Amino acid sequence: MGVVAPNGLGTEAYWKATLAAVSGIGRITRFDPERYPATLAGEVDLDPTDRLPGRLIPQTDHSTRLSLLAAEEAIRDAGIDAGELPDDQVGVVTASSAGGFEFGHRELDKLWRKGPEYVSAYQSFAWFYAVNTGQISIRHGLRGPSGVLVADQAGGLDAIAQARRLVRRGVSAVLTGAVDGSLCPWGWIAQSSGGRLSGAADPALAYRPFDAEADGYVPGEGGAILVLEEADGARARGAERVRGYVLGHAATFDRRPDSAAPDTGRGLRRAVELALDDSGLRPDDIDVVFADAAGTPALDRAEAAALTAVFGDRPVPVSVPKTMTGRMCAGAGPLDVVTALLAIESGQIPPAVHTSPAAHYGLNLVVGRPLTLAARTALIVARGFHGFNSAMVVGAAD
Repeated sequence: MGVVAPNGLGTEAYWKATLAAVSGIGRITRFDPERYPATLAGEVDLDPTDRLPGRLIPQTDHSTRLSLLAAEEAIRDAGIDAGELPDDQVGVVTASSAGGFEFGHRELDKLWRKGPEYVSAYQSFAWFYAVNTGQISIRHGLRGPSGVLVADQAGGLDAIAQARRLVRRGVSAVLTGAVDGSLCPWGWIAQSSGGRLSGAADPALAYRPFDAEADGYVPGEGGAILVLEEADGARARGAERVRGYVLGHAATFDRRPDSAAPDTGRGLRRAVELALDDSGLRPDDIDVVFADAAGTPALDRAEAAALTAVFGDRPVPVSVPKTMTGRMCAGAGPLDVVTALLAIESGQIPPAVHTSPAAHYGLNLVVGRPLTLAARTALIVARGFHGFNSAMVVGAAD
């Protein structure tokens, strides 16, 4: 696994900060946000010249550079030597919601202000949703089955599920997950238009899911890349350790966005139930839930209704570490998968920060400080704009 997050660059730094309840959310610095309805974000501070070849800098968006770093850490963590595997047997499947929005915004600004001769030739692909998959593949010489999924925050879990399908069909290994973010004026307007961003100027008051005072979310950038393979294949190549298992997954869709019916969480509940069926587990077998945590009252109500319908009165712990990073679009689900596996490995469930859970949601939210728990299984849920639902069950390594 490899991580890039606003509160930690690299898995170890991220996990240390998350257990210490260190938030990476603050006033956005990438541009002046004063004229916009929201001013806070979870930014990843990176000087790419220290970590990537100089030739890659002019042809990549910030989010692509982050994805390359996460992929390199994941390959290192897995102990994979791509040169020792057939190049057509290692694939790359990522998810994205925006592609290289910041790169595209910059080049369009050049077109407007200076003229077409000033637009970079790399604009032809650097903005594209599939660019992270492509750049990871090129950098590591990976020619196996690959692809990209677009389903907003649900897409990251869906990408891991697609990677699992490829592995089950005989592909040796797949780099999968998502690193996402569009913290530029163009991307900011796109997110603002959804009407779900918090307008609070104080990070402690901005993103408070399941709180009676919740008024929206804070965008973030980053995510995680993982190496997925069959356990027998990992052992055969001499992998030093397995971090955990994907046990089950399911995806569903809500009603049409323009439907007059309220969002009751029915689609998300169905995704959870199908993911449990796929894993062969029952609700009582799940030790912890990593919530989508939209941060708006209606969506929080729907998610809480789905979870309480599945788990009943059982107070299963619910973790929302993304309160320290912001919502990362497609990157959020894979980062929650990594966080869940680290929580299982360490016996520490990370807390939510800056939120006081309202009793009427009926959730056992972990807040303030980590919860010590010998967990073996975790459920991760993610929802995307316009009705995407995804649920994944992961379990402890042997």
